[in-house]
Amino acid sequence: MKILHIITRLILGGAQENTVISCEAQTKNNHQVALIFGPIYGPEGSLLSEAQQTGAELIELSWMRRPILPLHDWMCYRQLRQQIRRFQPDIVHTHSSKAGILGRAAAWAEKVPGIIHTVHGLPFHERQPFWINNLYIYLERWAAQRCHKILGVTQKMCDSFQKHGIGSASQFEVVPSGIRLSDYSPSSDARLSIRRSLNIPDEAPVVGLVARLDKLKGQDDLLDTAKELIEEFPAIRFLFVGDGWYRAALQDRVAKEGLRGHVIFTGLVARRQVANYMAAMDVNTLPSYQEGQPRTLVQALLCGCGIVGYKAGGIPEICIDGQTGLLAPVGDRDALRKAISALLREPSLRTRLNRNGIVHAKKQFDAELMVQKLETIYHTVLEKNGIKLRLNA
Repeated sequence: MKILHIITRLILGGAQENTVISCEAQTKNNHQVALIFGPIYGPEGSLLSEAQQTGAELIELSWMRRPILPLHDWMCYRQLRQQIRRFQPDIVHTHSSKAGILGRAAAWAEKVPGIIHTVHGLPFHERQPFWINNLYIYLERWAAQRCHKILGVTQKMCDSFQKHGIGSASQFEVVPSGIRLSDYSPSSDARLSIRRSLNIPDEAPVVGLVARLDKLKGQDDLLDTAKELIEEFPAIRFLFVGDGWYRAALQDRVAKEGLRGHVIFTGLVARRQVANYMAAMDVNTLPSYQEGQPRTLVQALLCGCGIVGYKAGGIPEICIDGQTGLLAPVGDRDALRKAISALLREPSLRTRLNRNGIVHAKKQFDAELMVQKLETIYHTVLEKNGIKLRLNA
């Protein structure tokens, strides 16, 4: 089978990790795989080196950009059609909204027999300007008519699309974003070694947030809880792992509010080191306002953390309130603080929730399960369109 993946950017992120894992597994399954992406720039990091090790053909399109840029978008559409014509894929699988809209349009125009789109996160949300929100809803409705299957990484993604009149019910299927479980087994000395490298006392409570530094990821909301949590836990540290365009603003805030002794910015860390940083935490938080399937919460569970999140997007499908973690209403800083406090005060609660969470993570989010589901979906779509290929083991 010839499979062409298309994604807007290969930055460090959940959609990108998902795509790279898919490319690697599909190449190992003897498929011919190519990956198209736009220029990689900015402080958010890159997955290019990992993509280069997958065995897939990598194609960077100069006109692919994340913002709405009509001239770039038209030229990108033309580039995509040229690459599809050259590669002659059986399947075009698009990821992220911009690549999803342009990629599906190009694949449909080139009569690709199997066109799949994965919704990793909603491109429209309440915090956008009204016209952008409505434009993305219209474009997603239009693009849904130009593909055969729409995969949501959580049920919430599928429900949100259908709520806005995007696609038909028969198009949707849930395929959780897969994680290589073996990558999230911290070394035995990770907790102490990471803490000491960051000058964190061995017994200090540590609350982490692993995400790009962005307004929608909720770093400000966690900082809003800091002063009261410091009063309750004087040795507490807040550990922000990741980088992004919002870093300078966050660091300025920390300085102005006198929180430097309690807040640590690690910047980007190697992906294979993330597990060790998580092992240094007691609680991993994600007070995000917009989320598809938060891989960092799955990873945190595998690394032994308690987890706390907002009831946004697909977060409740991982952080199941009272079962695998604790949830707070979106934007409710007081509830967020109380949830963090409860897990810090009650290690037995944290242990029980984490134990349940590990079982849930292994059952639902193993990368091998994702790859198997994708293989079956690809073949089902092709067979419906009159193409029958051998199903790889």
